[in-house]
Amino acid sequence: MSIRFTAKACRGMVALTVAAGLALGVAGCSGGGDKEDKSSPSASASGNSGSKPSAQEGQSKTPLAELKGTDGLLLQITSAARDSGGFLTVNGIVKNDGDKSVVVPPQTSGDETEVVKHGPSLGGATIVDAKGKKRYYTLRDTEGRPLTTTGLGNLEAGQSLPVFMQFPAPPQGTTEVDLQVPTFSSGSIKISG
Repeated sequence: MSIRFTAKACRGMVALTVAAGLALGVAGCSGGGDKEDKSSPSASASGNSGSKPSAQEGQSKTPLAELKGTDGLLLQITSAARDSGGFLTVNGIVKNDGDKSVVVPPQTSGDETEVVKHGPSLGGATIVDAKGKKRYYTLRDTEGRPLTTTGLGNLEAGQSLPVFMQFPAPPQGTTEVDLQVPTFSSGSIKISG
């Protein structure tokens, strides 16, 4: 009887360990302020010129656009793709090309109270369809959180952070838009899909 109990207890402990590991994995993906999450992207996305590119960098050898920010910040856009749900998802990397630590400016969150209350983000980003003469703002969920990377803060010299922004998709005939992020230069990006 003790062998069955031990085996049963062992299965329970394994299940508990797996559940705890999954919970930690999901928490690590939330974009919160976990230091390990921030150091992992910087280790893979920045480095010597001979290093292997990350999966995101592998999508495009040459960025679609490079938007220069303040204090050595650089936003490289790696993809802009239409989703089946009628969204445009823009992916990129924020890099600190300077030689000292920099805080991502709070202006990147925009000035909408509903967005700003959810913390630092890229919620102030917009895309402009010059052909259709329309401006599109980042999407928000039902609680006002922007559908962008959140929890932006300090970037050490040379550190990189993968980012995304989601917008309503412009009409199918629009293949190029201008991306504008507060405190960064604007840049023209081609849409795929």
